[in-house]
Amino acid sequence: MPLYKRKPFTLMDPPKDLDADESIFQIRFTKELFRDYEEYLKRLNLYRQRVWTCRVSGKSNLTYEEALVSEHHATEKVQEFPKDFIAPVLQMIQFSIANLTDLVNELYDKLQDSLFEGLELQGKKDDSVCSCKILKALYDGDTFQYKVDWIDKEKKVFDSTIVKAEDLIHKRRPFSRRVLREFIKESTYQNFPWVVHEKLAKKYGIFTEPPEELRDKLTLQNGSVWSFKKFNKADIANGGEIGNGILAALEKEMKKDRIRYPIDDLLVRPAHDDPTFTERPPLSLEFNVPMECVGDLLMVWDFCCTFGKLLHLYPFTLDDLENAICHKDTNLILIMELHSSILHLIIMDEGKYFLAIQNKKRKTKIKQSNWVEFLSEFLEMEDRECNSTCVGTIKRGHYGLLEVHSKLQILRELVAEALETNAIRDKLDERFEQQQALEAVKREEARKKKEELLKMVNSDLEAKEGNIMENGSSNGHIPSLNEINVNHSEEVYLPDKNQIAENGEKKRHSSILESAAKRQRVDDELHTKSARGQRRTKDKDKETHEKKPVTMGEHLEREIEKLSGRTNSLGKDRNYNRYWFFRREGRIFVENSDSTQWGYYSTKDELDALLGSLNPKGERERGLKRQLEKHYNKISSALQKRSKDITHRLQLEENILRRSVRVRAQPRDSSTTGFLRYINKWKGL
Repeated sequence: MPLYKRKPFTLMDPPKDLDADESIFQIRFTKELFRDYEEYLKRLNLYRQRVWTCRVSGKSNLTYEEALVSEHHATEKVQEFPKDFIAPVLQMIQFSIANLTDLVNELYDKLQDSLFEGLELQGKKDDSVCSCKILKALYDGDTFQYKVDWIDKEKKVFDSTIVKAEDLIHKRRPFSRRVLREFIKESTYQNFPWVVHEKLAKKYGIFTEPPEELRDKLTLQNGSVWSFKKFNKADIANGGEIGNGILAALEKEMKKDRIRYPIDDLLVRPAHDDPTFTERPPLSLEFNVPMECVGDLLMVWDFCCTFGKLLHLYPFTLDDLENAICHKDTNLILIMELHSSILHLIIMDEGKYFLAIQNKKRKTKIKQSNWVEFLSEFLEMEDRECNSTCVGTIKRGHYGLLEVHSKLQILRELVAEALETNAIRDKLDERFEQQQALEAVKREEARKKKEELLKMVNSDLEAKEGNIMENGSSNGHIPSLNEINVNHSEEVYLPDKNQIAENGEKKRHSSILESAAKRQRVDDELHTKSARGQRRTKDKDKETHEKKPVTMGEHLEREIEKLSGRTNSLGKDRNYNRYWFFRREGRIFVENSDSTQWGYYSTKDELDALLGSLNPKGERERGLKRQLEKHYNKISSALQKRSKDITHRLQLEENILRRSVRVRAQPRDSSTTGFLRYINKWKGL
């Protein structure tokens, strides 16, 4: 139960003499009942204020719900800690004045070699190693000995003896420093000094009164919080009453602990350094099927898209399936082909359904005229949820008159049965093997690319070193680019001024220089033209070389994604709403925490606003934001394509409507009636 301003809080008792027809108000997370609406609002506003404290971890400045979440997580982490170590660790934590890092290191080092009552480990017994549990530590004046129970594989005690410390074998500790740090934080409610939560102290027999060396220095505030009395800094520094380093600890007492993000989203509090988050866009709730049926609709459609080729079922859009499910026609081609394809797959598996058909001496070929009979027999085969209400209507040929939830319930059971067939399992195994092969190719491509880059770097370095060795002088001078004469047709010797002065051949060298300059100009022109051609060729080769690995990588990623047999959610937001993106649908679907409410985003602006509203300090929204950023180009392209298709379709419908008005005829084609024109082009393949 969370603390109100660090004090226990009592919930309201339920009203007495409640009538069955009386209107009351209930707070969801406390289950409190109120007759008066004003009292209900007053109590609810109190729970929304940040005046609550987690009773287990001591975290403050929380709302009531956030404190409940904190208590739940803290209790889980404490329970995950090895039970053998809880009591000794809590004993060493209680009223320690060390900082968290020093305390973690101190406890971890002590626990490496310590032996205490209740610890399970291994020991030497009769030239063999057996499991044992320490019952009691015995000190004979020189060495420690331990009374232990020897335990067999079934955790039963078969003997008790006294052994020496060197005969006990230390096991590796089943936790790390990080786990120990989390355990300390979650099992205490204050850190100066460290005080274990009252419930844990009572449960594991931990002393709750300060030790003698600290008893005169601590005071009990608010009946539950031990804190140091106020001391003069000079007295502490000179007298050293509390111990070395206590002055520094007192200076840190008033400082808030720095929170290490990410943390649970419900515990994230606004900070001055937070960026400006955009407002989360509202969800579109426009579905033709009832809200509680959206999940089944998406599941059936995703199954058909994933295994369409195996089912010999030509792809159709989610809108077409939704409109077809809501339509009242029994012999609708899309509905008939959908049921027939799944039923045929189940028949080919030669299971119970196949035997039931064989017993009735019915042919296994499903047609438009008999598909409802096959469906009825499938529903009658076992005691199914929708059997009693649906079979009679279907047998009378009125499948289209069934409720939407009944139609989707039937499809859900068909999909569940199809997933158990050998054909689906073999297909999933095949795809898994193909995924592994593509992953291997992807790794090989990455390795080759890395080797090519290393070769290019090494060749460039070798070329530069070769130029330096060829053109460098004996005195270690490295020539500059201007000093290196590059001529592709013939070498031209250009003496420098010092050589001219030393040899006294100015005229001869000047003529050489003039002729060399003329030849150099001609060669430069030729070299420039050839360099342009070579540069174009190199640029083309470079573009081809650069595009090929990227294209190959993108192709491999795309193929690996296509082979996936299931669609995983992108992640969750702070309120546990789950986000879904399907490869063939240009919308982001949002499912609330209890799967009773659905909505979607359908534009790129909504995607950008969603990204800008996610707080990376929270664990869930951090993961969701990473996934959205990773697949941003793919998702935004799908959203834009869908928006363009809808705009184009509306323009065509408007043009058709205008023409039909002029000729006094009704338009035939419409986006809402596209499902009526469905043709299964893969049937019989």
